[in-house]
Amino acid sequence: MQTKRIAVFCGSKNGNNPVFQTDATRLGKLMAANGITLIYGGGNKGLMGAIANAVMDNGGKAIGVIPEVLLEWEHQHEGITELHVVKDMHIRKKMMYELCDAAIVLPGGNGTLDELFEMLTWNTLNIHNKKIILLNTAGYYQHLVTHIEQMAKEGFLYEEWHERLIVLNSADEAIAFFG
Repeated sequence: MQTKRIAVFCGSKNGNNPVFQTDATRLGKLMAANGITLIYGGGNKGLMGAIANAVMDNGGKAIGVIPEVLLEWEHQHEGITELHVVKDMHIRKKMMYELCDAAIVLPGGNGTLDELFEMLTWNTLNIHNKKIILLNTAGYYQHLVTHIEQMAKEGFLYEEWHERLIVLNSADEAIAFFG
């Protein structure tokens, strides 16, 4: 079965390297071209805005989920297919997980890492079994990958982490993975 809805977790800022925004835009274009609906945080800034705009500009569908507390902070996107405003961050994450078939994690900050690790934890606990791709754009997540390898080496993980988290380097590789 082809993946039809992918949650993308990413920064509400662009970061310092222009390739982050380029990759987010490329991923959005590829999602639209492949009939994959974007499930994301509902913002119109940073990488969130870049991917949502790319999906919408290329005839795709984007569903945003934003908590009330972030309405002004992340400048909710008014031009997407659907926008769900929810009470808090916990409801946001739960709704995003329920709406998606899989997830791709782009560069981002604390919130992005929170979403990544919560999804990985839920996978480990068999709450869901959705594929998670860590998009290591320009080596952004290399230190994190090294740390996860260290956690495994030191015996803190319950299983082979490569089965839960697939590390890829480009938007094209990510979409091809689901092809």
